[in-house]
Amino acid sequence: MSSQSATNSGFLERQFKLKEHNTDVKTEIFAGITSFMTMAYILVVNPDLLSQAGMDKGGVFTATALSAVIATLIMAFYADYPFVLAPGMGLNAFFTFTVVLGPMQKSWQFALTAVFIEGIIFIILSLFKVREAIFDAIPINLKKAVSVGIGLFIAFIGLVSAGIVEQGGAILQLGDLTQSAPLLALIGLLIMGMLLAKNVKGALLIGIILTTIIGIPMGVTPTPTGLISLPPSLKDVAFKFEWQHIFSWDMLIVVFTFLFVDVFDTVGTLVGVASKAEMLDEEGRLPKVSQALFADAVGTVFGACLGTSTVTTFVESASGVAEGGRTGLTALSAACMFALSLLFAPIFTIVPKAATAPALILVGLFMMSPIKDIDLDDFTEAIPAFLTIIMMPLAYSIAEGIVFGMVSYVFLKVLTGKHKDVSVVMYILAILFILKTLL
Repeated sequence: MSSQSATNSGFLERQFKLKEHNTDVKTEIFAGITSFMTMAYILVVNPDLLSQAGMDKGGVFTATALSAVIATLIMAFYADYPFVLAPGMGLNAFFTFTVVLGPMQKSWQFALTAVFIEGIIFIILSLFKVREAIFDAIPINLKKAVSVGIGLFIAFIGLVSAGIVEQGGAILQLGDLTQSAPLLALIGLLIMGMLLAKNVKGALLIGIILTTIIGIPMGVTPTPTGLISLPPSLKDVAFKFEWQHIFSWDMLIVVFTFLFVDVFDTVGTLVGVASKAEMLDEEGRLPKVSQALFADAVGTVFGACLGTSTVTTFVESASGVAEGGRTGLTALSAACMFALSLLFAPIFTIVPKAATAPALILVGLFMMSPIKDIDLDDFTEAIPAFLTIIMMPLAYSIAEGIVFGMVSYVFLKVLTGKHKDVSVVMYILAILFILKTLL
């Protein structure tokens, strides 16, 4: 090993305490690249969605990548966790199809202003540790249930994106497996399964690459238009705020919705992925959770300034954790990949959903393990846990799964005389959830 390599390795060890976390540089880099590959679709999907709201597609692409880099670097160096952040799915759909194109009929500048305000509020909440209190208030069985529920949610996303499952029948039906995309996804699933069974390091990443290559003659993987390109300009999307409506009722509704979904999507993701990585302490708490929550709050503010929707912690971070990622070096590696994507967009954006879908399906399997530790004999614990698990994929929302779990937990504990098991924060959250549903 050269002296320069040794120096770099020593810096990484001191910065991220790799030996303390029973990991190494190679494992962490593999994990970071894997997380990036499973969520790289956001570089294609987010610009496409927001461009439908009237935003410049190229500018949104650059904003998406840069906001992911900024937020993930904060997660890497401030929180030292292997979680990766980027503009979140669901929130970008709400941005486009509810606020702009839907019944509200607002401008995209209005929606972007709401995202900016939400991010500022998030930073304030993080400074006063309000979100940390919410995280700590979730009972340990519900935290484990969140991990399992996210696993089913991720697997469902993978099955749908690959076309293996589609809308039809009563609600869903099996897709046409003779079509190229579903068939390629099944091939990828077998490849990754074989690599995992043989304990190949970086199995998911290798599987994604091989599946992408196989997809070329099948017509699923598109031919890149080039190798390198300069990042599109931000001039048409950056700092395009609309301040004249910030005190309106519509702005309040939009900001509250962004806040609600982002808080519980982020908390749910952190709980689930941290549970799988065995990062929770004996009381079910995540050390440095306030730093982790601060990362997506700052990321959201920067993202709004650059020209994109709410930045949040991605559930696909679980794929990196499944590959052994345990420290901020995983996040740093993913951030570097997002930075590279700015120059190599023609290459990074050809990875088809059919190639990443098998990885998501298998991550769903990995996330199931905490179900063994859930108390299924006490129905005041088991029923809320079950509702948390089942409602995430069925409602297609991490946040809604948490709502069902928390509200049912409070009601069952109170109705069975076990009200002392319920914290004050849990009571407050249950009331807020009920009010939101009624109003």
